[in-house]
Amino acid sequence: MTKTEFPFAAAFDFNKMFDPKLFDAQQMFAGYKLPGFDAEALAAAQKKNMDAIAAANKKAFEGYQALAKRQAELFQQGIEELTAQVKDVMAKGAKDIDPTKQAEQIKSAVEKALLNLKELAELATKTNTETFETLNKRANEVVEELRTTFAKFGK
Repeated sequence: MTKTEFPFAAAFDFNKMFDPKLFDAQQMFAGYKLPGFDAEALAAAQKKNMDAIAAANKKAFEGYQALAKRQAELFQQGIEELTAQVKDVMAKGAKDIDPTKQAEQIKSAVEKALLNLKELAELATKTNTETFETLNKRANEVVEELRTTFAKFGK
């Protein structure tokens, strides 16, 4: 099978299009001055926005990583408990199985599963809340920055 390539690929490297050494927007627009427009303040605000997004992503990643780890631990515990119960039943034989004891074990397992689900849901909620709070804090800062900026124009 023949591989077909983009015909202009050799003539133009799209990766270089956004190379900061070749494309510097600040330098490109340095000669153009708009009254009341502060490019440095805009760049600083955008950096704060990106920092907030990075912090939120980090919190989300760490939180969901902890959630996945805890979920794996609970799964492992469940498998170990199930294995122990199966071994116990196999050792006793079918004639010695106590239905009352089995019903209690099932009830206990369901209650434990519900508690585990609650724990996992709380971990997910905590992660989502912390992530949202990080972004919300920055959004409130942006609103204040805009109020300050527009107040300067009003004078």
